[in-house]
Amino acid sequence: MSDAIVVEKLTKKFALGVLQRDTMLRERLVSLLRSPFGGRSGSENILWALRDVSFRVAEGEVVGIIGRNGAGKSTLLKVLSKITYPTSGRVRVAGRVASLLEVGTGFHEELTGRENVFLNGSILGMKKNEVESKLDSIVAFAGVERFVDTPIKRYSTGMRLRLGFAVAAHLDPDLLIVDEVLAVGDAGFQRKCLNTMEELQSGGRTVLFVSHNMAAVENLCSRCIWIDAGQVQMDGTPREVIEAYMKTFGGFQGAAADLSSIENRRGSGEIRYTGIEYLNRSGEPLSVIRSGDSVVIRLRYHASQEVSHPSFGFRIYTEMGTLVTDTSTWHHAIEIPLVPAGDGYVELEVDLLNLLPGRYYFSLWLTGAGSPLYDNIEHCAFLEIELANVYSSGKALDSRYGIVYFPQRWHLEGIGSGSRTSDQEESQVERTPADGISR
Repeated sequence: MSDAIVVEKLTKKFALGVLQRDTMLRERLVSLLRSPFGGRSGSENILWALRDVSFRVAEGEVVGIIGRNGAGKSTLLKVLSKITYPTSGRVRVAGRVASLLEVGTGFHEELTGRENVFLNGSILGMKKNEVESKLDSIVAFAGVERFVDTPIKRYSTGMRLRLGFAVAAHLDPDLLIVDEVLAVGDAGFQRKCLNTMEELQSGGRTVLFVSHNMAAVENLCSRCIWIDAGQVQMDGTPREVIEAYMKTFGGFQGAAADLSSIENRRGSGEIRYTGIEYLNRSGEPLSVIRSGDSVVIRLRYHASQEVSHPSFGFRIYTEMGTLVTDTSTWHHAIEIPLVPAGDGYVELEVDLLNLLPGRYYFSLWLTGAGSPLYDNIEHCAFLEIELANVYSSGKALDSRYGIVYFPQRWHLEGIGSGSRTSDQEESQVERTPADGISR
C-alpha cells in the first residue's frame, strides 16, 4: 500500500514580531501595516512550532493527532494543507486534499450560505457543476435549509462549522484533514461527522483527525500520534498512546492542587486560577471522595487588577476525554459586579456527586463581560472517585456500569397486578412444588 503522507524532519519556526516570507497574505498585510519600513525592535523571539517531525501515513489510514493546546498540532495540519510552508524538512501529500482547520475558512461574510457553498467548493477544487449536483445534500447535511439564502455573517459558529464540514466532506477527497470538528455542534452533528469519516475510511480514503475527545480518537482511529512541544512523543495504537498522554496530566494529589505555576494556559491573565481544593461542608479537606458524597469545590484565584463581571467555570472530563459536565457562575445567572485586585476564592457546593468510580479531569476557565478570556487551563487537576455502596445493597458500582449513576428506587407493588388466568386455565397449568422439583 502506498503512502498518502510522507513527513521527514519537518521544522517550522516563527520569529515573533518579525515578518515571515511564507506567512499567509493576510498576516503579511497586517504586519506591513504595523511596521511599514520592516523595522525590528530587540532580538528575535523564536518559537519552534514544529521540530524534526517525521512520520508516514498509508492510504486508507485514519490517524488521530493528540496533544495539549499549543503543542503544534494545528501548525502541522496547516503545513500539510499548504496554508503555510515549513522552515525546513520535506512534506509530500498525495491526492485530493480537503481541510477543515478553522470555522468558516473560505467563507465571505456578505455572501449567503448558498453562495458560500459555491465559493468554498471552488477553493477546495470542486467544479461548478459538481457543487450544483451536491448542493442539496450539502445543505441538508449541515442542517441550514432555512438559512441557505441568509448572509453567512448572521450564522452562528456552529452553523458555520457544519456548513464548512459539509462542503469538505462532499468533496470526495483522497485525504480529509479535520481539526477539532467535534468541538462545536450538537450530538447529532457530531455523529454525522464521525459517520462521514468512517465512510471515508471504508472507501479507502485517508483521514487526519485532531481532537481532544480521546474516546472519539480511540473508536475512530487505527493509529494515534501524540505531539508535544512541536515534536512527536509517541506513535502507535490509540489505546497505548492515549494512556501515555493522559499520564502526563498531573496536578491534584490528595485534597488540593497548586495551579499558580502552570505555564501551559491561555488568556490575558488579569485574573487567574491559583488553586483548587476539595472540601466537606465543614471546610475540611477531603482526602477520599466516594460516589454519592457531597463535596465543596473551592477555586482560588489571583487578580492583578480590578475585574468587572467575571464568570468562573470548569468542565469535568473522563480519562478518555468525554465531557461529563460544564458549569459556571454564568450558567447559574450569578452576577459578580466586581472582583477587587488581590487573592480570593469562589466555591461550588455539590449535594451529591453521582460519578461512578474512576479518574476525572478538571479544565478551568475564567471569562468576562463580552467573553474576553482571562484564564483557561486544560486538564489541570484530577479527581479520584472511590467505590461506595450507593444503593445500600452491599453491591458497589464500579466503572463497568458507566460514568454516572442516578438516585433511584424500584417499586414492586405492580407485580401480579395484571389480569389473572381463569380457573380452567389454572387447572391445566402443571404445578411445581415448593421444593422446585417437577413430578
